[in-house]
Amino acid sequence: MAPESRMLDVSIVLPVHNEAGHLQAEIDRIVLSMDATDLHWELIIVDDGSSDGSAEIALASQRCRVIRTGRHRGVGTARRLGTEAARGTVVVWSDADMSYPNDDIPGLIAAMGPADHIIGARTSEQGTSKFLRVPAKWLIRQLAQYLTRTKIPDLNTSFRAFRRDVALQFTHHLPPGFSCVTTITMAFLMNGYRVDFVPISYERRAGHSKFHWLRDTRSFGLQVIRMMLSYDPLRVTLPIASVLGMTFAAKLGYDLVDKDLRPAANTLLLGFAVLQLLVMGLLADLIVRLTKPALSVWPNDIEHLDDSRQTSE
Repeated sequence: MAPESRMLDVSIVLPVHNEAGHLQAEIDRIVLSMDATDLHWELIIVDDGSSDGSAEIALASQRCRVIRTGRHRGVGTARRLGTEAARGTVVVWSDADMSYPNDDIPGLIAAMGPADHIIGARTSEQGTSKFLRVPAKWLIRQLAQYLTRTKIPDLNTSFRAFRRDVALQFTHHLPPGFSCVTTITMAFLMNGYRVDFVPISYERRAGHSKFHWLRDTRSFGLQVIRMMLSYDPLRVTLPIASVLGMTFAAKLGYDLVDKDLRPAANTLLLGFAVLQLLVMGLLADLIVRLTKPALSVWPNDIEHLDDSRQTSE
């Protein structure tokens, strides 16, 4: 690792909540793999209110920076704190439960190339309650793909690397729970940044999972919709308004023929609902456009080709 005053290449952010049984093994394999590279790096352990001595294990290591919260605030908060405290140009997210290939973080960084965000897409599902998790995750991923117009092999994997300067534009959006990974993925995609995916292995986690399939799956779905309403509300409201509008037109036509040109009250209510939905969508879209920052960080694949010519002049 580089000295404290030196600008770093990579910051690895590892949220920890009661992972004492295997935390040292995770630290060791990350340190071993990163020391084999020429990168200047740091490992940030964010202890999220652990009660099993996880923070003490991290503090005993000379290779870690440790951030500790006084109470359990959620993995999303831990990732946000670590990202905002990071000093590296690139930030890596992972977990401390032995499930992700943390010994291959250098490979993930190398695969980033010109992308702004590289995501490790898992090739297998190792979680509990697969018969419930897999269909729910598939539906949420389909919704996210529709909203972002992008194929997403794995929406909620934690193993990823991204540009810190870009991510800092979106850290205020990160929710406290597991859906933080969905949020950061969609934030990059919906703001025009390049996100690439690479396949990774995924092992059964060590210790006890904190993921609750019903509560956290619902949070993933709500966060996908919330992100879409924050960036492109018409993508949500227009399809709904179109379906209701066609229903209204068909019902109005039926009433005019069957009821001697007298529309039924429920037909008129449906028409007002369509109008209100359209107006709400247009107002939401206007608010999004008016509150959008005037300046943003450029994506990696945009170049200013005349820089050298201007310098020479």
